[in-house]
Amino acid sequence: MLPPYARLLGVAVEMVGDGPEIVMPFGQHVVGRPGYLQGGAIAGLLEVAAVAALRHALAGEEGPPVKPVNATVDFIRGGRDRTTRAAGTITRLSARIATVTAIAWQDDRARPIASARMNYLIERGAA
Repeated sequence: MLPPYARLLGVAVEMVGDGPEIVMPFGQHVVGRPGYLQGGAIAGLLEVAAVAALRHALAGEEGPPVKPVNATVDFIRGGRDRTTRAAGTITRLSARIATVTAIAWQDDRARPIASARMNYLIERGAA
């Protein structure tokens, strides 16, 4: 289950390989300066990708609540007026804390437009 902000961004989830990939179409709802994505939309997409990766990793545990602890977003280059994709990679998953790195790209995954590192509190036993 994706956070409510995902609906506002109009994202879709695609399973690519063994993990979820988030696809965000370009539109007026994500425009920053003319011809470019708004930075908040990019950061939101990265968060959605991180949560999707974490939910995928926790799928066998009946969905324990996860709460964001902190996030750092690096904007690498301007996102243009085209479809943007993002995926998260879990770098650490312990009993209570998860660290997820997410990247967003447009034409070439090897040339990301932004990346983020996020930590989440996992409330096991609270679901």
